[in-house]
Amino acid sequence: MANSYFQFKQFRIEQDRCAMKMGTDAVLLGALAHLDKTKMILDIGTGTGVIALMLAQRFPEARVHGVEIEAQAFVQATQNFRDSPWRDRLEIDHAAFQDYALTRDRKYDLIVSNPPFFSGQLKSPDTQKSWARHDDQLSQKDLLLGVDQLLTEEGLFWLILPVREMRLFKTLAKQSGFVLQQEYLIRDRAGVDPRRQICSFGKGNRCPKPSGEIILKEASGGFHIDYRNLLKDFLLDF
Repeated sequence: MANSYFQFKQFRIEQDRCAMKMGTDAVLLGALAHLDKTKMILDIGTGTGVIALMLAQRFPEARVHGVEIEAQAFVQATQNFRDSPWRDRLEIDHAAFQDYALTRDRKYDLIVSNPPFFSGQLKSPDTQKSWARHDDQLSQKDLLLGVDQLLTEEGLFWLILPVREMRLFKTLAKQSGFVLQQEYLIRDRAGVDPRRQICSFGKGNRCPKPSGEIILKEASGGFHIDYRNLLKDFLLDF
């Protein structure tokens, strides 16, 4: 029987209550999202809390808040936060992000999200999985509206999406006044089509930063050296 938890170097993720378990997308975003001298971080749809915990480890001066709509995931993330070394800097709210954005007067300089991305497709009969996978509960438009409310003028919003969905998101973000800052293509192996994309967006006139790509595995099947270096502070095997 598989473990109900995932052990990192400095913290553990319990995930038996969560329909969607921790995956590569989350740890990539948690390792890549950044902003110099960040003080206030928000993780939208925190799930198990893994991204929030990675950011708490990386930014020791920052306070990290999570917001989660699904009840069991909220309970799980709350416990994971309490059991971590950074419990005093972590906070979580049980709410829809749309409501959270309308009722908070605080601002964040770094916002991250690994959002739902299946739109208009056959849903799982499991309500938890349906909420985690489909964007009915949080559309791209609602996500951008909320981020616009909560992001500081100098802040950055980072997210990960499949390449096709990211193409649509970039268009909506531009229409909403956001500027693309940086992007990474995620490839399983060198030479294959990218399966995911991580992008950051900011407000106002900004100069884009160099883009890049992350290759997960070597042709031999082992983990790529760049992927290992990215996650060496987190994963036990690295």
